[in-house]
Amino acid sequence: MALTRNPREALLWALSDLEEKNFKLFKFHLRDRSLLEGRLQLARGELEGLSPVDLASRLISLYGALEAVKVVVRVLRVMNLLEPVDQLSHICLNDYREIYREHVRCCLEERQEESICGSHSQLLLVATSSPGSPESSACPVLEQELDSVLVETLFDPGEKSYQAPPTVVLQGSAGTGKTTLARKMVLDWATGTLYPGRFDYVFYVSCREVVLLQEGVLDQLLFWCCGDNQAPVREMLREAERLLFILDGFDELQRPFVRGLKSLRLSPMEKVLHCLIRREVLSTCSLLITTRPLALQNLNPLLKQSHHIHILGFSEDERRRYFSSYFMDEEQARNAFDIVRGNDVLYKSCQIPGICWVICSWIKEQMEKGREISETPSNGTDIFMAYVSTFLPPSDNEGCSKLTRHRVLKGLCSLAAEGIQHQRFMFEEADLRKHNLDGTRLAAFLSSMDYQEGLDIKKFYIFRHISFQEFFHAMSYLVKEDQSQLGKESRKEVKRLLDEERQAENEEMTLSMHFLLDILKKETSSNFELKFSLKISPLVKQDLKHFKEQMKSIKHKGAWDLEFSLNQSKIRNLVKGVQISDVSLKMQRSNKKQPHDRNSFSVKTSLINRWKEKEKCPFVDEDNIEKTQMEASNGKGRKMEKQEMNNHIYHQWLKFSYLASLPPTEAAYNLLYCGI
Repeated sequence: MALTRNPREALLWALSDLEEKNFKLFKFHLRDRSLLEGRLQLARGELEGLSPVDLASRLISLYGALEAVKVVVRVLRVMNLLEPVDQLSHICLNDYREIYREHVRCCLEERQEESICGSHSQLLLVATSSPGSPESSACPVLEQELDSVLVETLFDPGEKSYQAPPTVVLQGSAGTGKTTLARKMVLDWATGTLYPGRFDYVFYVSCREVVLLQEGVLDQLLFWCCGDNQAPVREMLREAERLLFILDGFDELQRPFVRGLKSLRLSPMEKVLHCLIRREVLSTCSLLITTRPLALQNLNPLLKQSHHIHILGFSEDERRRYFSSYFMDEEQARNAFDIVRGNDVLYKSCQIPGICWVICSWIKEQMEKGREISETPSNGTDIFMAYVSTFLPPSDNEGCSKLTRHRVLKGLCSLAAEGIQHQRFMFEEADLRKHNLDGTRLAAFLSSMDYQEGLDIKKFYIFRHISFQEFFHAMSYLVKEDQSQLGKESRKEVKRLLDEERQAENEEMTLSMHFLLDILKKETSSNFELKFSLKISPLVKQDLKHFKEQMKSIKHKGAWDLEFSLNQSKIRNLVKGVQISDVSLKMQRSNKKQPHDRNSFSVKTSLINRWKEKEKCPFVDEDNIEKTQMEASNGKGRKMEKQEMNNHIYHQWLKFSYLASLPPTEAAYNLLYCGI
């Protein structure tokens, strides 16, 4: 067979090379419906008398050139004619890339639109030091120099040389947009706008879903990614350095600090993923892993070299744009954003895309029902309570429907708790029936997905976001039938959560514990009882208070603490309060284009006890500097001070003096372009 990249020519040559006997067998197998995988079948009469040229033309007219090649490859495999199969696969590899790109677009576009964050990808990313590195040990992350990162540069080689590409770890708390960004990266690659010419294949692997595969074989993983059991896997793997695997949701493979779980055995596909991460297979491929910080304790021992990126959520400009895209009506979007801007907790929480979606959904429902939005949430838990109470079905006394408010709440809590305790995030319809839930009527809390298992398609349900599952898990301790005490099993589970916190000292606490501790606060507790018509018994409160007291001795960060600590408003506050003689503040202009607001900062701060580098500021007017210098020179002892001051520090001092004299907007503009 002559070499060609044209699928039409390759198809014609493959059929023409068949001996007469094999050509007849080929036409016989073409009538096998299972080989066509649902495609239009040729009638028996259509095949009789067709020459190789006629058959090639007929197949191309029916299926298109690329799909016709796939059909021919399947038939040749059944006939055990492996040489033409290998040649076709090799010749048409470039064309299979196009088949795969189309598969990616079809599969991910719909899921991306249905996701909580939609298609938004303008998220703040900063580089952090790897855990255990000298930089990480020397000072906390809030005191490290953090630089903004572009998605386009995630796999650039950098200054250091490595035998294998470093693994990129994209970490962030629940709801910060990790999954949305991961899917968007694959979609952008498929459309040719991201990493053009860099990767032949970019595989998106949902850790939550892939563990359902029964076989622990690398080929099976690739078949699953391609949605094609006949994908040319051997050809794909020939140049591993041109492959990118995105493993989304490592924390959903295995619950952090799994010592308390009964079963620690890895599933077959988990073993394959661990081999990928350890670089025991495809050592030269590129690899990106998304995870919540809690799972880093399990992930880090598997890594050889790694770059750590923290995703901080929406910039301030992107929050406004999100509201405009969520609310189709401009006036409604403006009113909703005004409500959020009027409440510090709501506005701050909208930095987290997942919480922003919760807030928008809650406000929109209230608006459509004509209700006045008078609530003033005091923390993130209040926001989730507002959403849940809004979308639960009517109270029990409003009819005899099986889908009553308390019954649904209790079912969601028990389903979530069972899932968290057994590391399960996908549920079959039988699981929902066990907890008296009807998934088709609970779209506000559960979303469904079809999962192909062989020839069968199974329907699975998942919580709209992992934060919902964690929230209902926290509530499960408070909605039990027997309210006389916390109960033996609940005590054991809370104690296990507490043990996890002890083992994760100085790390982020579990989201369930974060919600539970918030609910126990006096104001939130009263709000909880009012919204859900539940009375938390004094004995249950006493039991939980005991655990709360134990938590005080543990150093830990609450969920989203880091993201909120590094938001843009905090940086501006640091500018106002910085003491030049003690520390320096470095603010860099975001690499992202933000034409609507020159004052929008991507998050990059450095608080250091010395000046690090001499920088020039071409945007500072010389006349103003001279004026500032003359004013600064007045007063006793100033002349002597100037002589003793290091010339570099003096110029930096002049810059800050000048900036301090400007209005905030003008000062921010100069900061952006001065490189101070």
